[in-house]
Amino acid sequence: MTSFIQRELLDPHNVMEASFDTHAAQTPHSLQAPVPDQHGAPESVNFLKPGEIDAGTSIMGVAFDGGVVVGADSRVSTGVYISNRCSDKLTPIDERIYVCRSGSAADTQAITDNVRFFLDQHRMEYGRPPKVATAANFLAQLNYQNKDNLMAGMICGGWDEQKGGQVFALPIGGALLERPYATGGSGSTYIYGFCDAYYKPGMTKEQCEQFVVKALSHAMARDGSSGGVIRLAVIDASGVERKFIAGDKLPYGPL
Repeated sequence: MTSFIQRELLDPHNVMEASFDTHAAQTPHSLQAPVPDQHGAPESVNFLKPGEIDAGTSIMGVAFDGGVVVGADSRVSTGVYISNRCSDKLTPIDERIYVCRSGSAADTQAITDNVRFFLDQHRMEYGRPPKVATAANFLAQLNYQNKDNLMAGMICGGWDEQKGGQVFALPIGGALLERPYATGGSGSTYIYGFCDAYYKPGMTKEQCEQFVVKALSHAMARDGSSGGVIRLAVIDASGVERKFIAGDKLPYGPL
């Protein structure tokens, strides 16, 4: 058997595979090297091969009379590796409009940067703040026109003078849905029943905050790709209030 250093220098693509000498064919099957897959990696290290990106996130937005509450976890995953434990997935695209980002971080950052540029032009052209629906339509248009190249699931929440607080769900593919509340990301699949049971129309701002924190903490406890801390943004006519809930202060944790 060759050494790790020799394999690293002579055959770096299969460095994780045990390289046997010419007598390997005579060894029992149980002692032979694992059969490589189509990528050239043995079956035992398949988790290292390139494949579908596991983009874990839990995001949420809830509208109340006079504003919205948006929230997200803070974990960024790169496959099985957690690359960032305290990222900020709540991105402002105008003074009172925020986007919760899930999917590919690079894709969602590029989209929100472009939409922020469009909204700045819109504000200068019309002389007033953009509507939440305008921002959501910009996001949906970019998503739909580039749906074959993007992996971006987002929630747009904000306040404007015309309709007050609004929440728009923008799932991967370019759809646009105005909802009283919306969830997204891999962690959302664990809390559909919780949200159906606990959401009630006409909740106050404080009730919406508690609802978002409880839902996200349950999603973070169940979803291995979500976690960290919870970041909130409460948006109404007075402006934006950012809130932070540390990981050891969550109302619910893993069993």
